[in-house]
Amino acid sequence: MHVRKTSYKIGRIIILFFLAVMVLSFFYTPYPPNDGVSAERLQGPSAAHLLGTDNFGRDILSRIMTGSQTAFLMSFASVGLALMFGLIIGSISGYYGGVWDDMLMRVVDAMMSFPGILFAIMLVTVFGPGRRNTIIALAFMGVPYFSRVVRGGFLQIKKMDYVKAAIARGAGTLHIIRHHILPNISQQIIVSVTLSLSTVILSEAGLSYLGLGIVPPDPSWGRMLKEAQSFYQDAPWYILSTGITISLLVFGFTLVADGLRDLRVKYTGR
Repeated sequence: MHVRKTSYKIGRIIILFFLAVMVLSFFYTPYPPNDGVSAERLQGPSAAHLLGTDNFGRDILSRIMTGSQTAFLMSFASVGLALMFGLIIGSISGYYGGVWDDMLMRVVDAMMSFPGILFAIMLVTVFGPGRRNTIIALAFMGVPYFSRVVRGGFLQIKKMDYVKAAIARGAGTLHIIRHHILPNISQQIIVSVTLSLSTVILSEAGLSYLGLGIVPPDPSWGRMLKEAQSFYQDAPWYILSTGITISLLVFGFTLVADGLRDLRVKYTGR
């Protein structure tokens, strides 16, 4: 358990560090992230450029800092959108059951039968790359997952005696959901959100790597990784700095999610 707590703290530190980098990037970067100097292309790490420069002579550190905006803002937006629809579908299915449950879960099963990342690629290919379409595509990936998580929580909690007592007292459906069910599955939802954030960050990087995410010249870690791939022999610092950045942030969210899951099991036994 001590190891788990340590891992949770490490993950939290990693996330807070990148959040601080994101906030700082709104006000300051060492160089303009989209401005390059051709004479300084593919320079190694130095006092002037701590992480070196890319193939256009742009400062890699500045672009990684600005790319953190894309990683966080798009992941929070898409996960938030997926959670909203997942709550609606999962709560209706889990609370009412019967025909509603059968109908909604068949829709969710159909969505899950098609790999989410492939569907996201199809959506972005049809409607075009960009922030809005990427957020919608990534959110669509998460709706089935959150729907099942919420449905499972509702099915478990609505059988509890205090819920039956509230129904017997004549409490309304919204009152029961808001005051008796959602508070008791909130920890489970938080763990699911944290895990989904790491998945979405990787998925967004993957779409941008394929040229289907963020439109250049706006920095995206996935597109930076794609650009760095062509210069891994001449400029290994480029691919290493970008790859380590993505891996670290995903690792941080994974550690925090594991820690939150352990806390939920400890205090609820579920």
